[in-house]
Amino acid sequence: MTYKLAGIMGWPVAHSRSPVIHNHWIAQHGLQGAYVLLPVQPEQLQTALRALPVLGFAGCNLTIPHKVAAMTLVDHIEPLAARIGAINTIVVGNDGALTGRNTDALGFIQSLLEAHPGWRASAGPITVVGAGGGARAVLAGLIDGGARDIRLINRSWAKAHDMAQEFGSPVRAVVWEDRHDTLDDLALLVNTTNQGMHGQPALDLSLERLHPQALVSDIVYVPLETPLLAAARQRGNTTVNGLGMLVHQARAAFEAWFGVSPGVTPELLTKLAATF
Repeated sequence: MTYKLAGIMGWPVAHSRSPVIHNHWIAQHGLQGAYVLLPVQPEQLQTALRALPVLGFAGCNLTIPHKVAAMTLVDHIEPLAARIGAINTIVVGNDGALTGRNTDALGFIQSLLEAHPGWRASAGPITVVGAGGGARAVLAGLIDGGARDIRLINRSWAKAHDMAQEFGSPVRAVVWEDRHDTLDDLALLVNTTNQGMHGQPALDLSLERLHPQALVSDIVYVPLETPLLAAARQRGNTTVNGLGMLVHQARAAFEAWFGVSPGVTPELLTKLAATF
């Protein structure tokens, strides 16, 4: 059995929970390999990526600040990653070629289905807060899932407008001052900003007008329950934290590297929760 390496490349990267996830699966499936931290400074990114095949890596994940920069440094980019405009997974081919993928969109959609198996993107209007890299992956996943009405709100309307123009129908930008007007008939609310993350202020959004049946998702996972999710839960809304997206995006990467489709078990989630 071939010993395979994978890892997560970022700067900084010590905070990443990805080694917990992947090494759990490696042990669970009795594989020969390891998943390691790869702290790489931006100016060393090209050198580090080209070293992957030489060092016996099956591939790696990418995190801040490398997700966009790596797009010009790989040999192939899958269409979904090109649409999102960022790579979070690299797969090393048998010939040493590097293929860039983005598994964040899939991970996000799977996290919603896990929390609410009957959920469908076409069920009703959706509001997405934020216009950064996380929003791009979420929008791509929702559109591919059949969403018909997505309201994109961001403090900078120009950024939201540009993103809505790029993704096209069904996305439309709404000015920040009108954010509460987007909540009345929602089926899904998603926060893709860092508001509510440890050390950041809570998202400035009142849920008074949100329907009690609406699903509320936050891609932040530190803390596991952001102020937005706590407010939604207290109102009776079903909530989805960012841990599901983290784990499910990892599943697709793991399968690409190791040829095994891993499951998300209570044991893994307990192990992850213990790291917070």
